[in-house]
Amino acid sequence: MKINGREIGPQCAPLVIAEIGINHGGDLEVAKRMVTAAAKAGAECVKHQTHFVDDEMTDEAKLIFPPNASVSIWEVMEHCALTEDEEKTLKAHAEALGLIYISTPFSRKAANFLAEIDVAAFKIGSGEADNLPLIRHVARFGKPVILSTGMQSINSITRSVKILRESGVQFALLECTNLYPSPPEIVSLAGVTELREAFPDAIVGFSDHSIGSEMALASVALGACIVERHFTDSRYRQGPDIACSMDPAELRHLVDRSREIHTALHNPKGRSSQEEAVYRFARGSIVADRDLCAGEVLDEAAIWARRPGNGQIAADQFDRLIGRRVNRDIKRNTQLRWLDLD
Repeated sequence: MKINGREIGPQCAPLVIAEIGINHGGDLEVAKRMVTAAAKAGAECVKHQTHFVDDEMTDEAKLIFPPNASVSIWEVMEHCALTEDEEKTLKAHAEALGLIYISTPFSRKAANFLAEIDVAAFKIGSGEADNLPLIRHVARFGKPVILSTGMQSINSITRSVKILRESGVQFALLECTNLYPSPPEIVSLAGVTELREAFPDAIVGFSDHSIGSEMALASVALGACIVERHFTDSRYRQGPDIACSMDPAELRHLVDRSREIHTALHNPKGRSSQEEAVYRFARGSIVADRDLCAGEVLDEAAIWARRPGNGQIAADQFDRLIGRRVNRDIKRNTQLRWLDLD
């Protein structure tokens, strides 16, 4: 999978997405500062949320209060939405800093707008993971799609995946838990593995709403190729997603540590060249465990293995010496040589 030329897959370092989302509270200047902070902290990609409330919700939404907000979902999004011109400005600002800019459309109108301003990819949020008409509409634009699968089962997202497959777009599936923040008791790291097994043609990643970077880093060890977390320039801001957002220091930690984990994940089991010096002293050599007399037949009580490993007979040859006869007197703790044996 490629987004704006950036290759994403098991052989690449994970793509860390800093989700600005609605943390800017509808203030373009705050949003720009967040994007700048993300770039300085090492992010390659920032994600926004594109809300056109009149096309996204009905009046019933004015009576729905999210668990992480004190006002209705309509009021939250109305307050936090950027205008079309403001989002164009934000996108230009991100790209001027060398970042990949993507966004989540929450309506058909938002999807059309994002296509018009030529976003590099679309992100479909968990709430729309089974919104088949929206997924079908977005897929028609032919751009890569990242689909969060929170609140869904493997079976319930199969139809959405079928749409993406049949459209021919490159796509990724992110394991996600949609509680803000998400306690470890309900986070599913196993979901990363289950998605990989159920949809082997998909890039798999992890959208994290927990506190701290532990879950996100653990997902990388399980093969997550994309890691997404909410981001803020300051944890002292107010907003429904601030509690589960990382700050610049946490973002830098996540970027650096995820790359290290990815590197280690692809190192085969075996002794590296850098370990050779350690191997020479850390392993054992076969020695006499008591004074031995010429002609004596070796049993397990006569020999042992002790450091360093620079002797001629290594510890893993212990069993080969049982029943052999020594041809000279040998003092205790003397390293044995093959020529000492008949």
